[in-house]
Amino acid sequence: MAAKKSATTTARTARAPVVQEAAEVPVGASEAVIENSAIEDVVAIGPTVAALKDAVLVEPKAMTEFVSDLTKTQAEVATHMEKIVKSTEEMVAFGQGNVEAFMKASQVFAAGIQDLAKHFAATAQASLDESTAHFKALSAVKSPKEAMDLTTAATKTAIEKTLAEAGKVTDASMKLAEQVVAPITARVTLAVEKFGKAA
Repeated sequence: MAAKKSATTTARTARAPVVQEAAEVPVGASEAVIENSAIEDVVAIGPTVAALKDAVLVEPKAMTEFVSDLTKTQAEVATHMEKIVKSTEEMVAFGQGNVEAFMKASQVFAAGIQDLAKHFAATAQASLDESTAHFKALSAVKSPKEAMDLTTAATKTAIEKTLAEAGKVTDASMKLAEQVVAPITARVTLAVEKFGKAA
């Protein structure tokens, strides 16, 4: 029996250094000292556990406020994102309207230039026909005075027609300019109304 007791003591002594190193208990300390050291470690953790317990149990109001604030923030972010998306859509639509206005102005300008070109071609053809008729008439005159009178009358008529055509071309050009600028002016007015209110 003594041999058995001695073996148990030797086993305890053999285990003691490992436990002592982990718990920083001096060599040869008894089991009571080791147990006290472990209890002190648990007791030292106690206030931390208590603080966590208090934070979880006593602070539900703070948690509720935090969750409420987080929900409000998410709602505000969603509202701002909706506004940004709406503003972006409005800007895209406005830009598309501007492109359409410029295309319409370009079409009006092209059609107007084509009409003016047709008018110039018709005027040039009429002038050529009159010149041809004048030369035929000149070839049939019998005196220099008659040729002079015929040329003076033709020149006067040509000047009057040229002035009248210049007035028509000026009027047509002004009208064309107004028609070309009208879609762009409408977009500028819309921009002032739309973005002037936002500012």
